[in-house]
Amino acid sequence: MYIIVAGGGKVGFYLAKTLLQEGHEVLIIEKDPRKVERIAEELGAVVLRGDACELGTLGEAGTNRADVLVAATGDDQDNLVICQMAKRKFRVGQAIARINNPKNETIFRLVGIDATVSSTQVILAEIEQEIPRHALVRLLRLRHADLDVVEATVSNDSSVIGKTLREIALPSQTTVAVIIRQGNLLIPSGQTSLAAGDEVVLLTRPEHEPTLRGLLLE
Repeated sequence: MYIIVAGGGKVGFYLAKTLLQEGHEVLIIEKDPRKVERIAEELGAVVLRGDACELGTLGEAGTNRADVLVAATGDDQDNLVICQMAKRKFRVGQAIARINNPKNETIFRLVGIDATVSSTQVILAEIEQEIPRHALVRLLRLRHADLDVVEATVSNDSSVIGKTLREIALPSQTTVAVIIRQGNLLIPSGQTSLAAGDEVVLLTRPEHEPTLRGLLLE
């Protein structure tokens, strides 16, 4: 797989290094000559000096044959421009953008970027995984449908304990997909009741997540 990484800072450098170790063909695009020199010294001839926001640079990098382009600069606007050009001008199969400000995630989604990675969200997810009984954990975002797949463990103090799913006032466009109870997988119906300690996987809209926290965790 041919992967282009735009941005040779710490994120781009270590991403490229890992991808190379996994056997992928990788090219880093970086405009800072000092970073270019350091990357070349450590990784070899896998770096192109240039501005990834320019069509000429992307063309020189062979973006038209790239399977994936990752925009990993420290500037959200640059990452947006890079991904848009890669998708629209070079028909890259998948364009992935690093987002430094989580507020920009919606903009990236609306313009058709395939996937976004927010360092803030990554760190938050790691923290939530460490305390799964006290958090609603986002497992997956369905970008085109604006839906999240989330997981929560029903707390001992939850008001939904003993109630059937039909009796629980779940937010609109929210569905309980799976319940894991004492290691057993349950496909629920409206008559299924919830118990303390149940691990519940739900499909919901992002704005409903605070309501679900209140129902399942408080």
